[in-house]
Amino acid sequence: MTEYETLKRLVAEAEEDVAKAIGGNKAAGTRVRKKMQEIKSAAQDVRKKILEGRDGEGGAAGSAGGGGAGGAGGGGGEGDDE
Repeated sequence: MTEYETLKRLVAEAEEDVAKAIGGNKAAGTRVRKKMQEIKSAAQDVRKKILEGRDGEGGAAGSAGGGGAGGAGGGGGEGDDE
């Protein structure tokens, strides 16, 4: 799945700047925050792709399950903002 590979690549790209930010480099901290936004978006893409695959298998029952999962995802999103 290319979405997952993208997510892994973004996390790897952030590693060096995270270490610099921990050391007090403010510019690196800014780059890390920007990269975290990209990572968040990429993680959402992976989540959507997984749900698409699941919904495609279940027919009508899978469609109903997709609605429930979307609701659970909304709750998870709220937890991320806290």
